[in-house]
Amino acid sequence: MTRMKKYVAAAVTAAAVTGVPTVAHALTPAQAPGKAAAHITAGATAHAVKAESARIVRPGQRVHAAAGVELWLTRDGKHWTTPDMPEGQFRSVVDGNIDPHEPSVELQAETVGDQFFLSGVYVAPDSAAKVEVVTDDGTVTGTVVRLPGHPGWGAWYATSPVPRPLPAPIGRYFHSVTVLDAADHPLATLTMP
Repeated sequence: MTRMKKYVAAAVTAAAVTGVPTVAHALTPAQAPGKAAAHITAGATAHAVKAESARIVRPGQRVHAAAGVELWLTRDGKHWTTPDMPEGQFRSVVDGNIDPHEPSVELQAETVGDQFFLSGVYVAPDSAAKVEVVTDDGTVTGTVVRLPGHPGWGAWYATSPVPRPLPAPIGRYFHSVTVLDAADHPLATLTMP
């Protein structure tokens, strides 16, 4: 099989920056990038958007998240399709795998052509405005989407070029995912081992 397995260190959640000490630390100073730009910052290029607030969507409203990728939210969680998975995929927020009272963020990474489609579910205050993913090649800024009202959770998405050659294991290419508010204050962080 020549196709890379789609999920990378995926359905893992971590406590908020102010939460549990074993996973609550943000990046160490040696790893931490400067104030995030709206693109990959270490010389590579990517399509990304600087967001000032979450995009509010109706349940079932489809969002064009990347070339050939649609994402939508329902009260039960995040749904998405890719060219390789046109029947759709689903990440539940009601199956008990996500604590709705503990800030967290997760990462799913899939190859779509020569890009990674990055996405995940987060639990954080409604002030969540953007997501930053730190990779070997720099920082990628993602778009936050959520349902109207105060659901206490949402989803995010971004794209990033697939590095060549592919690092092995691919999961080590990603270092952290952080949900931030519009003032760049971290609300939840996942740090990869």
